[in-house]
Amino acid sequence: MKILYGVVGEGMGHATRSKVVLEHLQAEGHELLVVASDRAHGFLKRFFPEVIEIEGLNLEYEQGAVDRSETFFSLLKRLPEMVATNVKRFVELSLDYAPDLVISDFESFAYAFGRAHDIPVISIDNMQVLNRCSISEDIPKAYQKDFQIAKAVVKAKLPGAHHYLISSFFFPEIRKERTSLHPPILRPEILATKPSDGAHVLVYQTSTSDTEMLEMLRGFDAEFRVYGYRRDEDLGNVQLKDFSEAGFIADLASCQAVIANGGFSLLSEAVYLGKPVLAVPVGKQFEQMLNGLYLAKLGYGEMHEALRAEAIGPFLAKAKGYSENLKAHSQDGNKDLLGKLDTLIADLR
Repeated sequence: MKILYGVVGEGMGHATRSKVVLEHLQAEGHELLVVASDRAHGFLKRFFPEVIEIEGLNLEYEQGAVDRSETFFSLLKRLPEMVATNVKRFVELSLDYAPDLVISDFESFAYAFGRAHDIPVISIDNMQVLNRCSISEDIPKAYQKDFQIAKAVVKAKLPGAHHYLISSFFFPEIRKERTSLHPPILRPEILATKPSDGAHVLVYQTSTSDTEMLEMLRGFDAEFRVYGYRRDEDLGNVQLKDFSEAGFIADLASCQAVIANGGFSLLSEAVYLGKPVLAVPVGKQFEQMLNGLYLAKLGYGEMHEALRAEAIGPFLAKAKGYSENLKAHSQDGNKDLLGKLDTLIADLR
């Protein structure tokens, strides 16, 4: 089957998860053409022969939080070039490419191509849980406004798809048809890793200039291995580590706990490996807030709006209890979601 696969470029989680699905489809003998924007394009073109670059939306940040105004004005500034580039790509594809199926990982170009040419579209992502599942009662009143805004955006993103495959480490009630929930899509490197019980705490953060956090961590009688500062440095009980995929996975698999933002990929990997998480979601990014809320609801860890010393100590004291709760999560690799995808493709044939 000829498949057009679209991958959104904001954040690398979509790209790494899509790589897993694309490799599965390739192994099944399907003919693939990938469209992706920004960092996802640069990543995926290393592994697949046909990856077309398109333009996509990028979020702007200010002091560790999403800057909605700056994101909007940046979009306005880039809009003429984005439209011109994507229309050109759209026309070129329409003239010489006729896929049998479109799969979209929260990406609009491939979705629009499928709808315009009456081609079935399958959605694969973690975002549709906001619109297609019953989660409102689990959202505290303080976050309801942000929830409604995020839900409206997600609802407008890929309406009318043939089916929605939602990957998630939490499983609320499904409220819409043509929807299924599945355990997270995990990289083969994570699936091949055996967790162990080490003494260190893995810390992942995205600001290279946050020296306050380092001073905070140095005040604890615990070892912290910190990724995100893009350098190796020994600060006593705090070890800064430059990025290494193998090193990061090894430290994740052997840590006693994780301190990170609310990104879906890392939380999913930590949950799979049985590692408690203290999640500090990026401000004004509701998807991360939602991940943190359910992490706490399930007893897999805690969510805090800011990282403070008074939260770290109690979290570490309760880490073993959270580890016991994490034993309730189970998944057989990626078989559940990929099996459902294969069934949907067979039915469409």
